[in-house]
Amino acid sequence: MNKFCILGNSVATSRRPEESPMAGWGQYVQEFLGPGYEVKNYARDAMTLRSYFTGRFVKLLNLLEPGDFVAIDFGAVEQRLNVALRFHGPREFKEYLKLYVEAIRGEGAIPLVLTPAARCVFDVHGNVVDTHGGYPQYAREAAAEAGAALIDLNLITTRLLQQLGCSRARGLFRWEDAGAHPNHPEGIIDSAHFNDLGAREVARLFAEALQGTPGIAPGVVDPARLAPGHYPPLLPEFTVQHPEGALAEQHRTGAPPVVSSPAHGQMVSAYPKFTGQADPGTSYLLFFDGAGEYVGGTSVNAEGTWLWRRVVGWPAGEHVLQAVGLHDHGMSPVSAVAFVVRDQVEAPVVLGPKEGVWSGPRPKFSGTAAQGVRKVVVLESGRLIAEAPVKDDGTWSLRHPHDWEPGVHHLEFVSVFSALRSDPAGLTIKVHGIPQDNWLSGSAGARRDCGSACEHLPHEPSW
Repeated sequence: MNKFCILGNSVATSRRPEESPMAGWGQYVQEFLGPGYEVKNYARDAMTLRSYFTGRFVKLLNLLEPGDFVAIDFGAVEQRLNVALRFHGPREFKEYLKLYVEAIRGEGAIPLVLTPAARCVFDVHGNVVDTHGGYPQYAREAAAEAGAALIDLNLITTRLLQQLGCSRARGLFRWEDAGAHPNHPEGIIDSAHFNDLGAREVARLFAEALQGTPGIAPGVVDPARLAPGHYPPLLPEFTVQHPEGALAEQHRTGAPPVVSSPAHGQMVSAYPKFTGQADPGTSYLLFFDGAGEYVGGTSVNAEGTWLWRRVVGWPAGEHVLQAVGLHDHGMSPVSAVAFVVRDQVEAPVVLGPKEGVWSGPRPKFSGTAAQGVRKVVVLESGRLIAEAPVKDDGTWSLRHPHDWEPGVHHLEFVSVFSALRSDPAGLTIKVHGIPQDNWLSGSAGARRDCGSACEHLPHEPSW
């Protein structure tokens, strides 16, 4: 019997019952394969191309036999510029993918490069938003350059979500109102991980695409098992009848709902999560924008806790969210919270060192960042080499723990705000020092700085 291995992160990981309603698409692939294949799901939470390559990949290579398959599903974690140890620059991402393909082929197995599945995020026009920042395209390019088969899971799942629309797509994900699921009594909003319904449908679509991939022999996929499953129904927040009447109601009882976050006037991204409390006995909350247009609703648990996020993004600018609670005695007074949405962030300003000036081997970088930015990251040749927290006054500074080599160096500085990143601010510095090939540098070169225990950026894998 041949093995069908899956490598990837939490979206593909097989889940235990106690993790319900979260499910990974990898746990359902076996249902759609022919009798000669056994699924081995090695996908794990937060796994990256770099961490697995220098970790468990050797063990997998020793298990592979000719005719086995390995599905390589990455790109959802490596894109996260705000998580330094997981981020892979575009070239780094592609280089690792090609190394995987080469190593798997070397054992006679068949590599399959996947693009990451789409997330449940829609724009104001109801179109699915690509939240992966170009990484699906990098995976396509790496597969083409390596001559490997490609399963474009991003394209497939984007079409699925677009077909369902924002009023139903949420039903494929681990996205539950407060009080709706025993494992998440306070609710959970997760636009990335699937529930059982979604995971099984993604696995089915994966198998369907695999069957149509050139070079895949008959019998790998069982066509008789590819019948479409059940799609989710419309969610309650989209089926409320005449919700606008809640704002016009004259008689009101109890206290207005409390919005705990975001804070009044806070600057947020286009998909803010609203949380708060309502009077016990409140069964449902209705939400309206500042103009009184109904924008959605959510259940409330027995303790009065609620959370809600709009599936469709908010446009940039100033907004007001109004909330009304429904309970046995009628409707609550209206509460409101103002917030400001930003859909882009300005590049940081680099004040020092000045462009093109000479510095010693430990240059100090400093500057300012836009309001709300909490981190500035530094990249060299696309690799993240350092990050600096931004103070409350908008200033930031850093020195890299390692000495810089003498010569001319080109750097990029990027501001990070929530899931947004700025365009890079470029800087060229000139480092004064003794060249590495000079006798003064090499005459006592038996020792290495830091050694294998070094934890400084850029992150280098340890074996």
